[in-house]
Amino acid sequence: MVSRSYSNLLELASGDSPTFGRMNRQIPRIMAVAGIMSNIDNDSKDTDLSPKDRIIIVANELPIRAQRRVDGNGSGSSSSSTCCSKGWNFSWDENSLLLQLKDGLGDEAIEVIYVGCLKEEIPLNEQEEVYQILLESFKCVPTFLPLDLYTSYYHGFCKQQLWPLFHYMLPLSPDLGGRFDRTLWQAYVSVNKIFADRIMEVINPEDDFVWIHDYHLMVLPTFLRKRFNRVKLGFFLHSPFPSSEIYKTLPIREELLRALLNSDLIGFHTFDYARHFLSCCSRMLGLTYESKRGYIGLEYYGRTVSIKILPVGIHMGQLQSVLSLPETERKVGELIERYGRKGRTMLLGVDDMDIFKGITLKLLAMEQLLMQHPEWQGKVVLVQIANPARGKGKDVKEMQAETYSTVKRINETFGRPGYDPIVLIDAPLKFYERVAYYVVAECCLVTAVRDGMNLIPYEYIVSRQGNEKLDKILKLEANNRNKKSMLVVSEFIGCSPSLSGAIRVNPWNVDAVADAMDSALEVAEPEKQLRHEKHYKYVSTHDVGYWARSFLQDLERSCGEHGRRRCWGIGFGLSFRVVALDQSFRKLSMEHIVSAYKRTKTRAILLDYDDTLMPQGSIDKRPSSKSIDILNTLCRDKGNLVFIVSAKSRETLSDWFSPCEKLGIAAEHGYFLRLRKAVEWENCVAAVDCSWKQIAEPVMELYTETTDGSTIEDKETALVWSYEDADPDFGSCQAKELLDHLESVLANEPVTVKRGQNYVEVKPQGVSKGLIARRMLSMMQERGTLPEFVLCIGDDRSDEDMFEVICSSTEGPSIAPRAEIFACTVGQKPSKAKYYLDDTTEIVRLMHGLASVTDQITPV
Repeated sequence: MVSRSYSNLLELASGDSPTFGRMNRQIPRIMAVAGIMSNIDNDSKDTDLSPKDRIIIVANELPIRAQRRVDGNGSGSSSSSTCCSKGWNFSWDENSLLLQLKDGLGDEAIEVIYVGCLKEEIPLNEQEEVYQILLESFKCVPTFLPLDLYTSYYHGFCKQQLWPLFHYMLPLSPDLGGRFDRTLWQAYVSVNKIFADRIMEVINPEDDFVWIHDYHLMVLPTFLRKRFNRVKLGFFLHSPFPSSEIYKTLPIREELLRALLNSDLIGFHTFDYARHFLSCCSRMLGLTYESKRGYIGLEYYGRTVSIKILPVGIHMGQLQSVLSLPETERKVGELIERYGRKGRTMLLGVDDMDIFKGITLKLLAMEQLLMQHPEWQGKVVLVQIANPARGKGKDVKEMQAETYSTVKRINETFGRPGYDPIVLIDAPLKFYERVAYYVVAECCLVTAVRDGMNLIPYEYIVSRQGNEKLDKILKLEANNRNKKSMLVVSEFIGCSPSLSGAIRVNPWNVDAVADAMDSALEVAEPEKQLRHEKHYKYVSTHDVGYWARSFLQDLERSCGEHGRRRCWGIGFGLSFRVVALDQSFRKLSMEHIVSAYKRTKTRAILLDYDDTLMPQGSIDKRPSSKSIDILNTLCRDKGNLVFIVSAKSRETLSDWFSPCEKLGIAAEHGYFLRLRKAVEWENCVAAVDCSWKQIAEPVMELYTETTDGSTIEDKETALVWSYEDADPDFGSCQAKELLDHLESVLANEPVTVKRGQNYVEVKPQGVSKGLIARRMLSMMQERGTLPEFVLCIGDDRSDEDMFEVICSSTEGPSIAPRAEIFACTVGQKPSKAKYYLDDTTEIVRLMHGLASVTDQITPV
C-alpha cells in the first residue's frame, strides 16, 4: 500500500497518488499542505509497529554533540557516528536518553527521526548547511532559535516557572521562584509553534508516530492536532506532575491541560504523577476517567486519551560496556587503594547541583551520623559528586555556597590527618569515572526532596553487579561472588516505588536519614545480597528498551480508532480540540429538521428537561416564559404530541408547567405520566411498595454527613443522593462506596441502584425514560395517527433509553413508513442518538424555529 505523504504538491495538484512506497521512503524536506486530510480507505490499514513504520521523537535537545572546529577545514564527510561541516564537528551523545531509546527499540525495528535544538548556537549563515548535514547523516531535524527567544523560553518560562512549580515550589515572593510573566509564556508558545513547523517538514501524517518528551513542549500537541486531526501523538512527562492544589495556581493551567489532552497517549513515571494529572482534569475541566482492562482512559470530545504509567529504565548494554573498559578498571583500582586499603567504607551521593536534590540535607544527615555514632568516625566517607546545575539564578548560587560551607564545617569538626568524612567532587566527571565510584560504594544515597525519576539508583545497582574482571579487582572469591548493594532513597523521587528493597526516607527528616545510613552500614551481608538480587532482576528486565517498546505499543493501541471515526476541530488558539465521533453521528441542521417538520402532519416530540431545555448549573430550574411559550405553541398543533420527561417530582413539574394545558409530562424518569393538565396522573408501572426507603435513607444520610456539599432528594418513588457541590474527587469516591453499600443492603428489594453524573439514585425496577418513548408511540398507534416525524432530545445516560426505543422503532408498526427520525443528544459525545447539538442555547433556538413554523401553519 502506498504511503500518503503531502510533500509532493505536483502529485496532489494533478490528483495522482504519491509514487513512492513505504519501503524506500525518504525524509521529505518540506511539508506544505497543513491541516488537509485525505479520505480514509475502506480497507483497514495495518498500524502495527513494524520496519515499515517510523517515529518522530521530539524533545528540547537533540541527542547530538556539536563542537566548533578550530581549523575550519572540514570536508563535510560523515560516518555512522560522527560528521563534520566546514565549521563544526557533530557526533551522537551516547548519554542522551533519546539515543538510548532508539537503541532499545533496535536499529531494524523502526525508523527514528529526531526533532530538537542543538546545545550550541549556530550562526544564521551556517544553519542551512548544518540542517542538511544533520538531516542526511543523523536523521535529525535541528530547530534553530534566536538566542533571546531561547533564553525567554528555556531559562525563563521552563526553568523559572514550570520547573519550580512542578517540583512543588510556589512563587510566594519575587525572590522565591519566578512570578508568572506573560511575555515568557508567549515565548514558550512561540517556540512550541516553531517546533511544530519543523515537524511539518518531515511528517507523513497518516503513517508516522510522534512522541513528544517533557514539559518544555507541553502545548506542542495542540499545534500538531490542529494541522492533522488524526496525527498519532504520544507525550511523556519526565518531571513530576504536582497535586491540583499546587498546579491550579498556574495562570495558564487550563491551556496546558487542554494541550496535553490533544495527545493520544500521555505517559508518567509513577501513579502519583498520573493521579495528580487526572485530578486536575476532573477539578478544572470536569472530565472523568475510568479503567478498562487495565488501561486508564479519559473521554475528551469523543476521543479516548490513554494514560500510561511506567518509569523509564537505563541502557543496560551501554552501562555494561563501560564497566568493561580498561579505564573503568583502572579507576576502580585507584578508589580501592584510596579507600578500601585504609579500611574505609564509601557512601556515595550523585546529584545535580540544584535546589531540589537535597544535597545539604544529606550532608547534615552525615554530620548527625558521625555525632550519634562516633564508632563510624574515621571509617566512613561520604563521596558527594555534584554535577553542574542545569538552571541559573540566585537560589542555585545560595545553595552552592551553603553546600561548600557545610562540607567545610563537617570536615573541620570530624576530620583528621589523612581523613575527610566528606569528599565533594564538583568538577565534571567522565561517565566511566562515575561508574567506578558506583562499583566501589557500599551504599548509594539518593535523597532528593523532589525529583521526576532519577536513574542514579538503577545505574548503581547494575554497576555493583559488575563483571569477572571487576570481581578480581575487588578481590571477591571465585566461589562466593554473590553481589550486594544498599540504597537509601527519598520517598519523593520517581524510582522509589520500583525499589522495594531500598531504605526509603523522608529527606527533610535529618535524624531519620542518619538512622537509615547507619542501618545500611549494619545490614547483614546475606540481607544485602537479597536486596541487590531483587533490584537487579527488576532493573535488568525493565530497561530503556522495555520502556520505549511498551510506550509505543500503547500508542499504537490508542490510535487504533483513528481511521474509523469522523474528526474535525473546534475552538481557537490553545482552546482548540478535535471532536471524534462515529461516521453516522452528525450535527442536527436547522434547515433539515424544519423542512421535515413542514412536510409532515403527525409528530411526536419527546424532550428531556434537566440540562437540555434548562442550562446545566442554573440555580433556578424553573422554565423561562420563553420556554413555556414555545411549548404551548408546539402543543397547539393538533398533529403534535409533546412530552416533557424529567427526574423531578410530579408536584414540582405540575407547578412549573401549569400554564401548559396540552403538554404531556413524565415525572420521576417516567414512573408517573400525565397526558395533559386536565387529566389525572397515572403510573407507567405497577404500584410499588416504598418501604425500602427505610433501609436506603439512613445509609444516604450517613454519606451526606461525611461528604460536605452533598444532598438527598426524597421523591415519591425514588431517593437521590447528589454530590454536585462536593469536592469532585471525594464525592466520586463516596459515590462509589455508597453505590456498593446500597446494592448490598437492597439486594432483596424490587429496586435498582444507578450512578449518574454527580448522583446516585435508587428507583423501582423497570422504570426508565424508554418506557415513556414506548408509551408515547403506542398511544399514537392506538389513535391511528402514526408519527411521520419523531424528535427526541436528551443529554445524559438516562436519556439513552429513549434514543434506543426511538431508533429501534423505525422498522416497527408504531411509526409511519419513511418517517423522519431525529434522536439528538446535547454535546459531542458517544451516544445512541444519530444527531447532536452543542448546548441548551442551540436546543432552545431549534425549538423556537419549530414553534415559528407552527405559528405559520396553525394560526391562533
